[in-house]
Amino acid sequence: MTDSDKTDQISAIGEAIRAKRERRSSTTRDDIEALEAALIADIEAFDIDAAERRARREYLANTGAGMADAELVFPEIVPQKPAATYRENTLPPLPAPEPLVNDTPLPEIGNLGLLDQLRRQAEIRQREIHSALAERTAVNESIDQALKHIFFFLHEMVQQLNIVKPGIPRDYLLIEQQVLNCLDWQEGFADYRTQSQSAGALVELVTFSYHLKGKGSLQIQREGPSVERFRSTLFDFGLPFTCKDFKNERHYVERAEFDIRADVSVSARWRADFAKGVIVLETRNLERLGSALHTLRPSAIDQALLDDFGHLVLGQPNRFRELAKR
Repeated sequence: MTDSDKTDQISAIGEAIRAKRERRSSTTRDDIEALEAALIADIEAFDIDAAERRARREYLANTGAGMADAELVFPEIVPQKPAATYRENTLPPLPAPEPLVNDTPLPEIGNLGLLDQLRRQAEIRQREIHSALAERTAVNESIDQALKHIFFFLHEMVQQLNIVKPGIPRDYLLIEQQVLNCLDWQEGFADYRTQSQSAGALVELVTFSYHLKGKGSLQIQREGPSVERFRSTLFDFGLPFTCKDFKNERHYVERAEFDIRADVSVSARWRADFAKGVIVLETRNLERLGSALHTLRPSAIDQALLDDFGHLVLGQPNRFRELAKR
């Protein structure tokens, strides 16, 4: 079949398809069926061997014209040279190592090589670090547990004292024979503070404060330079007062009369010192006017010590100082 015949058949098939789409008469449909029968006959008569022979002749003709190589040649795969040989041939020689600043030789451990010695020393150092960290963690947790014990005790005690409101038989010496006494419990409060979550969320501070109040007030007169010193002392103690100054012609304070109310604020702060592994107790106006400082081990915080601290708050006989030194 020539190329022109093939073209005519393709055109006829295309026309038949278009006619079928346009739903033409049955005569056109008969033409399509005839074309289909002719195509099937051509396919059955196709000689595949002849096609192969024709393709072989075309290949040989193209080979003779230089359009293809007679043989396909693949590049030779040559193994690469070792890395050490490449470095020796291409890189400059390495400089000689400089001597260490610390020329003290490492202690030899048996017949081990240098790297084995360093590994052994690193393992020993890591064990020391882990041991110290575990010990520090245990101490921190003991401080946390002790402060929690303190808070629960103080919180319960404050709740009861806020109802009972007992009298506190304690004399707060101010100056000379001037004392604040006959004070009654007014109100107390206990709270705590923890570290951040990233730091471990351990309890680091327990605060305890209460207010005492009595009847009447103290009238004290001071003269000259002692006026300002006494005024600063009252501020330091946190005592409420009023003051009447008497000045001379030069507006210099010659004397002053102080009216001090029987009103005392007391506080105790139990603070964790994780670096030293202790608990620091900072008090203000507890046993006397002014500040005091106590350092306690976490193991010293037990029920006996807390009971005696409660007796100390109430102005009763106690062994708190003795127990705090354990």
